[in-house]
Amino acid sequence: MNHFIKIALSLSLFIIFMKNKKTLVLGASTKPDRYAYKAISMLVEKGHSVLAIGQNQGEVAGIPIRTKNIPLKNIDTVTLYLNPLRQRDYYNYIIDTKPKRVLFNPGAENPEFYQLLQSNGIQVEIACTLVLLATNQY
Repeated sequence: MNHFIKIALSLSLFIIFMKNKKTLVLGASTKPDRYAYKAISMLVEKGHSVLAIGQNQGEVAGIPIRTKNIPLKNIDTVTLYLNPLRQRDYYNYIIDTKPKRVLFNPGAENPEFYQLLQSNGIQVEIACTLVLLATNQY
């Protein structure tokens, strides 16, 4: 019986680990009415590892918001809460990070950046992070 319990626990941990999508929230905010704030909170609630970069330092759901680019590894998703003009400062940073995908939330749509990402083998999704999380499609 103990052997089966160990297998079940190992499988459960594996499933949890596989669902964890390490995510960078770019355009993070400490203002509770902002969608980036809500996204950080929901990502943490759903068990994802979160890194956050914004204009101002602070903290959301225990996640520190950095104001400068930080070295990143093994990022699954970058979710953007920046308008297209502000995204330009991050083009190389995001491409060099080599995430699996970049989510363009409403207001962040940027066809110029889509092409750069796709030409570097990075998946582009035009979607709302909050909706994807709420419907278990993240």
